[in-house]
Amino acid sequence: MPEGPEIRRAADKVQAVLIDKPLQRVEFGLAQLQPYAEQLEGTQVLRIETRGKALITHFSNGLSMYSHNQLYGIWHTCKRGELPETARQLRVGLHTATHSAILYSASDISIHPTQLIGEHPFLQRVGPDVLDKTVTPADVEARLSSKTFRNRALSALFLDQRFMAGLGNYLRSEILFAAGLHPARKPAQLNEIELARLAQHTLEICKRSYETGGYTVYTELREVLETQDGDFERTRFMVFDREALPCRVCTTPIRRQTYNGRRLYWCSTCQPESA
Repeated sequence: MPEGPEIRRAADKVQAVLIDKPLQRVEFGLAQLQPYAEQLEGTQVLRIETRGKALITHFSNGLSMYSHNQLYGIWHTCKRGELPETARQLRVGLHTATHSAILYSASDISIHPTQLIGEHPFLQRVGPDVLDKTVTPADVEARLSSKTFRNRALSALFLDQRFMAGLGNYLRSEILFAAGLHPARKPAQLNEIELARLAQHTLEICKRSYETGGYTVYTELREVLETQDGDFERTRFMVFDREALPCRVCTTPIRRQTYNGRRLYWCSTCQPESA
């Protein structure tokens, strides 16, 4: 499933071809949404925002569209009339005079009055977005220390969208490694320095992944790795999907274990079980 950085990049791509341009044609692949097509034709997309893995499209007629890619949804942009050949099912088609933005395969899509979009059940329960520029490390640290989250194992907490929206499986492994924390530890067990470090890396790793298109290794290391092996999947992570390979910091073999039903990777040397 795409995580926060991937959804934000998708939003950027869609916004680039639609923003402030009249929609000449709107189409929906889900029957319950088709009555809205006529209402949206002729409107403009004012802005697109993300809340974790949800994408919210705001139109100029006071309506907003909530969409969640879930496992298989994907946005595609292209010049008008140059749709890709695909077996995927079209769910949303937004067409200007020059470009199209198409959402394929997703099923969690709904239309709401803009002033009521915040009442969507998903948006009501998720925490701050990890890529929200107004969120600071101090904000993240406060959430880690709160009564709601302080006694949760980090392995579970960093998959919980109520804690921070947009976190996911690869980000969980990469953030905990960068912070030097074992996944079984809890915020309540961390000292002030560890809490601050975890909060800082929570935002930094997500921002780095967004800005680089999926890399979580720091820039200097990425440049070295790319000269040695240009394969994206083999060079993008510090620990995720690197079971039994040497840690990029200490050479200890990376371990894999299932936490909360999802695979998690860590280094037993860099992330000791006790402080």
